[in-house]
Amino acid sequence: MQSETSARQWDGTLSPNDFNSSVAAFCERWKEVNDSLPQWLWEPFPVVGDSSCNAAGYLTMENVYHQNASEEVSHEESILGDEDLSDDATLVQSCGKDDIHVYDYHIVYSFNFRVPVLYFRGYRLDGCPLKLEDIEKDLPAYSLKGLRESKWTFMTQEDHPYLRRPWYTLHPCGTSDWLKVLIGSNAANNQPRPLHYLSAWLSVVGQAVGLRIPLGLYKSQ
Repeated sequence: MQSETSARQWDGTLSPNDFNSSVAAFCERWKEVNDSLPQWLWEPFPVVGDSSCNAAGYLTMENVYHQNASEEVSHEESILGDEDLSDDATLVQSCGKDDIHVYDYHIVYSFNFRVPVLYFRGYRLDGCPLKLEDIEKDLPAYSLKGLRESKWTFMTQEDHPYLRRPWYTLHPCGTSDWLKVLIGSNAANNQPRPLHYLSAWLSVVGQAVGLRIPLGLYKSQ
């Protein structure tokens, strides 16, 4: 089926239906690249009176542990290699409670900008939320520098559109412009753009917040 998005006049955005198609392709691709990584899951959020809106909901990957800016593991994985950790107490004793930060990531479709938006939050093992300065310490130096200097991508805090609680997010202004440049000219005419949209988008946005991206996700699908 041909994408709703015109290949000739594409402006870097996605329709809600194209976003839904991209979600399915992205989750399949993520698992295909490395099924040992934490997986993205779709959390539906039905809109009252609008059963046709497939984009109502969000992709979620939660309980991702950050020991430092270069290492990430999920809650199910040991950050100490092959050692068997019986409980969180062992984890804290070995690494130091203040050294472990836990992150949740959500990908939400913006109906205003017609692009995906990354929402995330960080907290300590005791559940205490991280402040912005704590989060910035977890980011790679090049990422933090780019976020501070770029007029198109900046970090802010706002209510999660579905959970209605404060989360950090990368503002989506300019997303369509750089995606149009990133994948618009490289997409084959017979290859539906939505199928690799989220992979291309997260390969850039994920790095900005220190989220490890599998190498295979960069390769052509």
